[in-house]
Amino acid sequence: MTFARVRAFVVIGALSVAAIIFVVTALVRDSQGGPVTSVSCPEGFVRASIELPEPKQVKIKVFNATTNDGWGNQVTEDFKNRRFVTDKPTDNRKVVEDVAVLRYGPKTVGAAHLLRAYFLDQATPQYNPKRTNDIVDVIIGTGFKQLATTTEVNQSLVELGEPELPAGACPQEAA
Repeated sequence: MTFARVRAFVVIGALSVAAIIFVVTALVRDSQGGPVTSVSCPEGFVRASIELPEPKQVKIKVFNATTNDGWGNQVTEDFKNRRFVTDKPTDNRKVVEDVAVLRYGPKTVGAAHLLRAYFLDQATPQYNPKRTNDIVDVIIGTGFKQLATTTEVNQSLVELGEPELPAGACPQEAA
């Protein structure tokens, strides 16, 4: 065995011993080994789900707030074809001038964010912290023409970014 090989084995052995010592020291001195504490929610705040769901996890009820009969049924069918869970549409008593209005509660913040993309961020969000159900009300207004295509929805989601917590809400802990 030549001197160069002996020297190479000594260097590799020394580096291996140093690496083992470093790893053992890091594991022994780890200060993150304790239980994870959750962030507390201030009193009076509600827990809100800001996780962006899949369409098949979103329940919606469409209200027709236009003078066009049949818009409620057509929009409900469009959402059903896009794999949303839909209730029977209803006519709204009052005509709405907006493209759409989204009424939702703490359980459906992420779902409402997803639905905004289907209206290209032209829907007016109406958050109600006291709402306890997991349904988003979609009120179709006179400015509505059609739902966005899949490509437009994806582009709109990129522009909208991540769902934001409404005022007076804390993030819901992951299950």
